[in-house]
Amino acid sequence: MNISDFQSEFNKIKSRSHFSKAIHPEREKAFSQLLEIGLPTTKWEDWRYTDLSIIANNSFRLSDTQDMPSKKIDISDYQINGTDPIVIFNGHYQEDLSVIPDGVTLLPNLDYIEKNNWKFKNPTLSPFDLLNTTFMDSGVSLIIDSNVNIQKPIQLILISSGVDSLMVSPRLHIDVGQSSSATFIEEHVGTSNSFFQNTSLFISTGINAQLDHIRIQSNSDKMVNMANQYLYQNQDSHYTFFQFATGSKLGRLNLHAQLEGEGADCSLNGLALSNKNQHLDNHIIIDHKVANCTSSQNFKTVLQDNSSGLFNGRTIVREGAQKTDSSQSNNNLLLSTNALMNSNPQLEIYADDVKCSHGSTTGALDTESLFYLQSRGLNSFTAKSLLIRGFVTELLEAIKNENIRKYITGKFSNWISKNTIS
Repeated sequence: MNISDFQSEFNKIKSRSHFSKAIHPEREKAFSQLLEIGLPTTKWEDWRYTDLSIIANNSFRLSDTQDMPSKKIDISDYQINGTDPIVIFNGHYQEDLSVIPDGVTLLPNLDYIEKNNWKFKNPTLSPFDLLNTTFMDSGVSLIIDSNVNIQKPIQLILISSGVDSLMVSPRLHIDVGQSSSATFIEEHVGTSNSFFQNTSLFISTGINAQLDHIRIQSNSDKMVNMANQYLYQNQDSHYTFFQFATGSKLGRLNLHAQLEGEGADCSLNGLALSNKNQHLDNHIIIDHKVANCTSSQNFKTVLQDNSSGLFNGRTIVREGAQKTDSSQSNNNLLLSTNALMNSNPQLEIYADDVKCSHGSTTGALDTESLFYLQSRGLNSFTAKSLLIRGFVTELLEAIKNENIRKYITGKFSNWISKNTIS
């Protein structure tokens, strides 16, 4: 997709009557910046291991009314037991399939911006931030009241479907009120032949709030899934994140967490399973801006065939952010000699009274352990599967909700059965 393609689609989105003209100045500003800097190349330090040719070599059009479902969607294969679903199909919100629990307000993004006195979030850390602002064409804003405990997990199901090459740019907001708690599941599914989804998600946790966020990326292995996430944590708030990624030809998580209130706790975890020619990567920044905060990163990748992965994790401890406690871990398992993993854990510390650690390992299955298991009567497939399960167990067992844990464990078992070479 070249600049002229983007220009054509930009003219199209500005002409759509159902999008407010009040947003056009922000769109134009972002698009102007995007045209100036362009999309990343492998010459950019943060993108040197991420090949974006799948975007450059394809033409994507904006999703339109013709891309809405022609009949009622069956979400039974996607919905997790005991959750309240919110469904977006090819960028179109499906009100008839969505359930909004008590204590939660769902707003269209324009209403959300008006509610916040037109304070418009327009990050510029990545060209994909600018691309989302330029083309934001779908999404929802969830406002969780103060002093409520949302019992049922809220499950946002984003479905990509069809044979046309579509580009959707969801913009999502989640504001968790003071002393409230919730579980939010963000699931990306679908069987599209060609799809480019560039999502921006903004999460804000109030004082003493708690949010458990699970992201499941199990869509078509022919699509591009770019996730741009910004987290703003207030005093004594708790945020846990777990990503389970098996889908997408190219999948990248750009997560920027800002710990802005003392006592904030941020736990980021992820498990990626890749095969064929997939590339899945995680670019993580945790920014400790104040004292007495804790954070952890624990990301693992299992790679098969010719797949590749990247972990680029960075923890920043600002001057004055004393008593910071931060850990960072990245461990990777190569099931093929052709698989490739790049790992780059980083610490950037400007305070002197802190406790920070990081580490990374990449290797194959232990041959002695395999030999031992097979000497006890296990065949090669079962022995390898057992060792892989042992490698990821700590991440799966840390999922608090039993139904979510069973759902993801089932997906993991299905991947193992299809991809572990005997």
